[in-house]
Amino acid sequence: MNALIIGGTGFFGKSILDSFIKGLLKRFGVSQITILARNIDSFKKLNPELIHPGVDYLKGDIAKMDHLPEFDIIIHAATSTNLKNYTDQPETEKDNLELGVTNFCKLISRSTVSPKIVYCSSGAVYGKQALHVEKVDEMCPFNDDFRGFSPEKLIYLKGKRFAEVEISQLGSIQNKHVSIARCFAFSGKYVPRDLHYAYGNFIGSAEKGEKIMVNAEGIVYRSFMEADDLVESLFEIALHSNPNCPIFNVGSDVQVSLYELAQNIAVDYGVEYEFKNFDDSKIIDRYVPNVDKLKKLLSARV
Repeated sequence: MNALIIGGTGFFGKSILDSFIKGLLKRFGVSQITILARNIDSFKKLNPELIHPGVDYLKGDIAKMDHLPEFDIIIHAATSTNLKNYTDQPETEKDNLELGVTNFCKLISRSTVSPKIVYCSSGAVYGKQALHVEKVDEMCPFNDDFRGFSPEKLIYLKGKRFAEVEISQLGSIQNKHVSIARCFAFSGKYVPRDLHYAYGNFIGSAEKGEKIMVNAEGIVYRSFMEADDLVESLFEIALHSNPNCPIFNVGSDVQVSLYELAQNIAVDYGVEYEFKNFDDSKIIDRYVPNVDKLKKLLSARV
């Protein structure tokens, strides 16, 4: 099978290529990967280890393309997750997110074939997770209380909700085989080291021998799925895509506080860590999925 990765130069795309090169996608029958992105040349220069005979490159912007070749599997992961982009150019990022999915749906609706499609959404669509809810599941209603949300995070959240509706209608109206992966937090060598990801920031500091700094004023819970497990999950979900558009949380359900995470990474790398204004008597944020539905899907293959 030939798989197309839209937005293939980000963390998801790099992780998929890494898994493919390691042979981890053979079990899904994937023999060829095509990367669609706007900056193919710079990607090749910066990531020579991801150049492989089984990888093709398609230069283009999914928001502007008027034709899409035929593929067996399509994983749409083209949204920027760099919140700074949403701060610096909010309207541009909003348009990129929404136009990217609407044009994609238009192209797929014209197609006479029906590839297996996975849209990479985000756990952000749920809104702020209630502190008493240890793990949010797919049936949890969206929280529309956006108090405390930054403008950039709100653009990202609403854009992902918009995209989910568009993708689901590809199934319900166009009878295409679609699915939605609500992705949470991940670990792996291609996680950005200088953005808003706690894991990436901590690792980035440790790799430079610097002290790990954590500014959270209370207990913050996160969970991290390893990149290879993310890739396996996306392709398993792809095989189960159908017109009913199943939705799966993708991530780990093993929560860890940022305090514990910083400690563990500091010990592994032999660096110091510091918490500023830390109050260990209160939980201030939680972002952890219930992944029972995904576990059931994955266990059925074993």
